[in-house]
Amino acid sequence: MPRTGGILLAALLAASAAAPALACDFDDAPTSRWSVASENGAQWLKTPCGHRFYSLGINILDGGNGEHGKLGQAYTGYDWRKFAPTIADWAAATRRRLSDWGFNSAGGWSLPPQELRLPTVINLELGRLAKFHWFDPFSPDTEARMMSLARDLVAPYRGSPYRIGYFSDNEVGWWAGALFGFFSMKPADNVTKHRWVAMLRRHYGDDWARFTVDFRPPEGVGSWDGLLDARQLTALRPDSHGIAAVREWAGIVAERYYTLAERAIRAADPDALYFGDRLPIYYDPAAVKAMAPHVDAIAINYNVDAGDGWLARYFFGGLEKLSGGKPVLITEWFFAARENRTGNTNNGHLMTVDTQAERAQGAAAATRNFAALPEIVGTHWFQYYDHPKGGRADGEDYNFGLVDVDDRPYEQLTEALAAANRDAPAIHAAAAKNAAAGGHVNNDGPIVLPHADIDVHDKSLADWPKPASLLPALKPSPGAVDFGEIYLSWNERGLALGTIGQDYFDIDLFPYAGSFPLADAYRVELGLDLGAGPRRFTLFFIPPRTKLRDHPPMTALLCAGAAAQIIAEGCHPVPDAEAVYFGADQPRITAEMLLPWSALGFAPPQPGAKLRAEVAMTSWHRERWMSLSGEAPERAMADPAHWLPVRLGDGLALKRPAGAPG
Repeated sequence: MPRTGGILLAALLAASAAAPALACDFDDAPTSRWSVASENGAQWLKTPCGHRFYSLGINILDGGNGEHGKLGQAYTGYDWRKFAPTIADWAAATRRRLSDWGFNSAGGWSLPPQELRLPTVINLELGRLAKFHWFDPFSPDTEARMMSLARDLVAPYRGSPYRIGYFSDNEVGWWAGALFGFFSMKPADNVTKHRWVAMLRRHYGDDWARFTVDFRPPEGVGSWDGLLDARQLTALRPDSHGIAAVREWAGIVAERYYTLAERAIRAADPDALYFGDRLPIYYDPAAVKAMAPHVDAIAINYNVDAGDGWLARYFFGGLEKLSGGKPVLITEWFFAARENRTGNTNNGHLMTVDTQAERAQGAAAATRNFAALPEIVGTHWFQYYDHPKGGRADGEDYNFGLVDVDDRPYEQLTEALAAANRDAPAIHAAAAKNAAAGGHVNNDGPIVLPHADIDVHDKSLADWPKPASLLPALKPSPGAVDFGEIYLSWNERGLALGTIGQDYFDIDLFPYAGSFPLADAYRVELGLDLGAGPRRFTLFFIPPRTKLRDHPPMTALLCAGAAAQIIAEGCHPVPDAEAVYFGADQPRITAEMLLPWSALGFAPPQPGAKLRAEVAMTSWHRERWMSLSGEAPERAMADPAHWLPVRLGDGLALKRPAGAPG
């Protein structure tokens, strides 16, 4: 008989008592239909009993079965057999434990909801199993496979009130460049390849010469028919406008996917909600537009932007605009700490802090911050237990667990989350009112920059006074939505800039000779005038030439001058300036820089000093832009008369307190 762990045994005995009261008795619910609804401006899930429900879920409530099944005897991670006599006993004890910690539901890769007796969203892997994405999406056979598979996949859950709904897949991503390049190399008997060529002919008005200005077809290909037959990559040219066609293609394929997935899932289980495909920690605008009409809520994962639990405003604002205000379910979020009992190395770009105390503080703050967004209907923590020491089968090795691999809770974390989870529904109920009250920006006076002691080398935005230093939302180019935001502060050493943004660059689609073409770089431009004449600076982000891992590191290149001048004449470094790229590598882009006062032609100023400023951001391949003034970046930087008034704030430097999350 498996040995029984002492910690979970106590919970196991307690679980034999009556389960905690729920707003809905799911065992006797009148129907299995879930829904979404808006109440007083806040979005909610609605249970089969008609009660509103803010989903506080946990991913991978499987007792360790998933990874164990992949690795067999080589598996050394969490194993329910060490802690309970049966999987049913483990599920009962774990359910009781999660209830004590304020969780009320389960997310992806969990035991069936009837076994857990928790409301659950199930990941079907419908597109992957039906061979949708990287095969032939527009083949008639693809639709038939998806319809048939959906019936089989939902059969174990259909009719259960514990089944909230479904994810059709996990982290498809809609990497526009990869989709474009992949189908450019498919054979002519691929139905989707025909759609790809037809899209290009339509986009370029059937003008082959116009097409070849933006793209480099394979060698020897000189016609549309030749392009259909080609099996080599069609590449994007530098300094072109071809990215618009690349994005259009992503939208076409995404529209096909969501149309078929919705049709198949709703036919198979009409009482269930459809949440889409668990977007990764990035979203493609064309894919979100394609998704919105087909889903009940948008499922997306999120990498919290700073160790103090800060959430970037632009990310959710962009989702709201693209989707027309659809509800959002955060289907994966996490915190890891370097201090952990399992021995996880936290070997990537995902949110990691130093200590368990920081982890608890940051995770609790993020829980409350998520709840304060009116469009969010729940958050699902990733995951219940730590990765095995040395990592899971794919190498990911993180201290993500509420418990370690020996089933011991990280008590600082679980206590902090229990308190935050108890607060979350009330915070969410007031979210719309609070958002309206806090959303007013005084456009009549100058922007006030806080005085703050910023360390640009700590690879964190936790030391920033973020609400005070966050600039007003930049105005995007026509048809675009926000793709980033800017923070400004000052101290005796200089003026500091922080940025959080997102955009995807595909290394394989964009071969180039020599150094990376700066015209195609993602960049931030800053114009400042303290009275000694306008000064301009550009922070370029330079990707590596080859992809060594999923999120390749980039280089921050800070140059004196506006981008147009630098692209034409080359980069001149800014003496004594500092710029650091860090965090969740592209498609999430985070950086800090410090400009010394000498670079601005000024001695260190006093509080109250006045200046004028302009900030602009440009995405990869110049597809879209944003600026404070609403003017296109080149014009905005050339027009200091329209730069906005700014004042340096009063007060002592805001130093990061000891023990604050990093």
